[in-house]
Parts: sequence; structure tokens; C-alpha cells
Amino acid sequence: MAVAMRNKVQRKFKMRGYTLKIDALSEILGFLTHFPEAEDEAIDLLLDELRHLSLKSSILDKEPVHRVVSLLLEAEAAIEENPSGGGYLSAASALRIIDAFDFPKFRYDPIKKLFHKYTGKLPIHGDASAKLSLYRDRFLLLFQRLSRDPHFSKPVFDSDISDYGSCQISPIQSLVGQTGKRWVMGLISQLEDGHFYLEDLTAAVEADLTNARITTGFFVENTVVLAEGEMLLNGIFQVKTCGFPPLEDREKSVSMFAGVDFFGGGSLTKEETVRLAELEKGAVNDMFVILSDVWLDDDNTMEKLEVILSGYENANVSPSLFVFMGNFCSRPCNLAFNSFSSLRSQFGKLGEMIAAHQQLKEHSRFLFIPGPDDIGPSNVLPRCSLPNYIKEELQKHIPNAVFLSNPCRIKYYSQEIVFFRQDMLYRMRRSCVMPPSTEETSDPFEHLVATITHQSHLCPLPLSVQPIIWNYDHCLHIYPTPHTIVLGDRSEQKAFNYTGITCFNPGSFSNDFTFVAYRPCSQEVELSAV
Repeated sequence: MAVAMRNKVQRKFKMRGYTLKIDALSEILGFLTHFPEAEDEAIDLLLDELRHLSLKSSILDKEPVHRVVSLLLEAEAAIEENPSGGGYLSAASALRIIDAFDFPKFRYDPIKKLFHKYTGKLPIHGDASAKLSLYRDRFLLLFQRLSRDPHFSKPVFDSDISDYGSCQISPIQSLVGQTGKRWVMGLISQLEDGHFYLEDLTAAVEADLTNARITTGFFVENTVVLAEGEMLLNGIFQVKTCGFPPLEDREKSVSMFAGVDFFGGGSLTKEETVRLAELEKGAVNDMFVILSDVWLDDDNTMEKLEVILSGYENANVSPSLFVFMGNFCSRPCNLAFNSFSSLRSQFGKLGEMIAAHQQLKEHSRFLFIPGPDDIGPSNVLPRCSLPNYIKEELQKHIPNAVFLSNPCRIKYYSQEIVFFRQDMLYRMRRSCVMPPSTEETSDPFEHLVATITHQSHLCPLPLSVQPIIWNYDHCLHIYPTPHTIVLGDRSEQKAFNYTGITCFNPGSFSNDFTFVAYRPCSQEVELSAV
């Protein structure tokens, strides 16, 4: 039995890239004796905690293992003294919160058909080549996804792969001198005022989109589209049909690049993913409460927030997580804003309000995500977390409060959740190259969800409308598609399940006092209001 356990520990650590020395292995086996019925969960928890340490080598000796083991045993002792607090094992390994500036960056190699991870340090101020790479990486990400779609694959000999005939993609460079219908994939750009072009990695061609039949979504500059049309004698590509690259099923994307951790929450084996999915289904009491536009300087907002906190304080089970998304002030924190000390004290008052609810303080976690008008170095994306000066007062009362970037990610057991706070709907509608199609839906939120999921990008707006740090554009990629996307927006509260992806907007809490209670085990969205 002891030999089997020893082999299991060594195998699991090797799968995560670690090699164990004898003294480290003995320390782990001693730790597992405290959990005779849950060895697998204990090993996974130990691995999760080790991942947060800055280790000098993948060869583990006793010192780092002993450090983590001591912390875990202290926590276990605290749970035994207060059994109502729930199981530490499940709570600690269930929720992993990832800041945007910690997201891994991958670049697709179209020759080897592989993703390569970038391992160097990325500068905030990129050179001109970084801007070029931004568009190239977006295009190749969608192109590799499209290359596996049977409708757009090159026919093998004379076989009919697609019911629509051959929809093989032609490079734009090859359109010169060609006649007849062609399919191209390109990025919409406006190289001359009033003249739209389609660009791929080979060339650019002026396109006439005036009579094009389009699919659901917002077609703006910088979006990558599939267009069917033909070249006219004047050198303009007359577009007849235009749509976004088709979506790929999440499971297919994951299986194609097994072992590649796009999300940043740690790569898992198939067996670990299945086990976590089972644990997730069993966590029926876990709930996330998500609020957007929480104005701390508005008395009505704070009164309503007190109502929500009191309501959950008296509930049988406390929410696992409260997510507060900005803006945290009713006025934009721009150059004319001079009330930073007041904002700091308002965060302190919020901390006092939360701390007054003992049940929530002990059993819930609190996550803060900045909004587009919150205090920060600039309005570019991704936005860093709120500065220390602002959050210090709150952290005195709630030490475990987490302040993250915008966007950010949460891994809950096996489920991947993305949070993004930006007033996208208004900007997308204003930036449209052509009016959205009403053939399938006239709901603007559904058009927005279709756009960002098909583009595999949270903000496919022109850089002139929404600046993005060139070297950190990968922080806005959503590939493979996550299970849940939370789009904090000033517009009305909405929820929409699109091809199995749960997307919702909690609404503006300060304007209409709406929020969302989300149950991750069932992906159930409760649109709520006070």
C-alpha cells in the first residue's frame, strides 16, 4: 500500500513537471497520513499551493514542501476548531483567481501548426513590430481555428466535404486576374477615408460591402471576416456574403492542443478535469454575487448595498464570492478629478460595512475589478488593479480582499470564467461599418456576444476607439472559448446562452440597482434587483 502511494505521489508530481528528492517525498507521505480518505485531493491541493511559490528549480527538496505542508496543516487545524467553516480542501482548490498581467502568451506557428509560449518579459511600451504582431496574432488564431472547419477545408481529390460545395479560402494576393466566386478571410480596415479594405497576411484589396448579406454580429473595423464575392474589372472585390469565422467547440479546441494552458489556471490531465467536474456539480451551495457600477460616493447605492449584504448575511449559506466591478465613483477619475483622499476613505467605509457582517467576512471572498473611468495610469486595456493608496483602507477591515486587473479570469474547479468591465455595447453600435442584421435577432446584447465569441477577443474595436497595450493584446483573447463570460456594461441587465457559452451583463447597480447571482455548478444566472 505504501509503495502504491509513493508511486502515485511521484507520478502526479512528475505530471506537473516536478522531480522529488527523498526527503521531500517523505514529507509529502507524512502529510497524506492526515487525510486517509482523501489522498488524491490532498495531493492536488499541495500541488496547487506549490504553484504559487517562486521555486528556483523543478527539483523539489524538503524546504519548500515543508513550508506548504505546515500552512495546510495549520489551516486544517483551524477548520477542525470551527467545523461550520466548510472543508478547506474543496474551498482552496476550487477557486483560482488570475490577473491579466499573469496570463500566458501564445503565438501560433502556421508552419509547424503549434502554439509557442512566450517566456520573456513583455515591455509595456512596445515598438512598431508589436502593433504588427497584434493583428497578425489575432488573424492566425482565427485562421488555425477555421482550417479545421470541414466547410472551408480543401477538398480531397473530388470528394464533396461541404454541402455548400468547395468553400476553400483563397489568399487575397491570388485574387488578381481571377474571375468567378471566391471566399477570402480578411481583416476589415479603412486604409483610405470612406474606402474599406480586406487584409490578410498576403495583401489587401478594396471591398464593396454595400450590398453584402451579413450574419449576426457587429461588423466594425479590426474584425476578421469571411467574405464571399468576386473581383470586378476595376479591382474592387464585390462582397455578396459576409460573416465571422465559425466557432469551434471548446472540447475540440482543448483536445487539439492538449496540455497547453491558454487560460493560465494550470494544465490538468483528462482524469483530473473529470474529477473536478464531478466536484463542481456537487457544490450546489456555491454562488457568486456580481455587481457592476458600484458608486461608493452615492448614498442610495450604499444603502442598497447594505440591503444586499444584510440579506446574504441572514441566508443559510453565504455566497462563495462577491465581485464588485467599477466604476467606483460617480465622476470619472480623469485629470480634473481631485478627490483621491475622499475615494480612499469611501473604500474604507465599504470595508467597515462588509466587516460588520461577520458571516460574510469569514466565509466569503471579495474581488474588486476596476471600471473604464476608475483611477489608473490610463484608459488603455488591460487595466491594472486599483492603486495601493486607494485600497489600503478597505484591506484593513477585509485583509483577504483581492484587487485584480480588468479583464481577469477565475478558474472554479474545471470551469473557466472571464470577467470584463467595459461599456462595449454603445461603442460597438457606434463603430459599425454597416447596420447589424435583424434576420436572426434584433437584441444588441446577442449581437455583442456573437461578435466577441466568434472573434475570440473581448474588445475587437479599432485601436483609435479603444487603445490596447500592444504587447498585452493576448490578455483579451478568449480561446478556447471559456464556459462563462461576464460582460459588465452600463446597458440594461441581460443574460444569453450562446452555443453553450453562458454570457451575462449584471447591469448598472448604481443606476437601476440590478445585480446577478450566479450558480457555477449549474451555470444558472439569476437576474436580480433590490
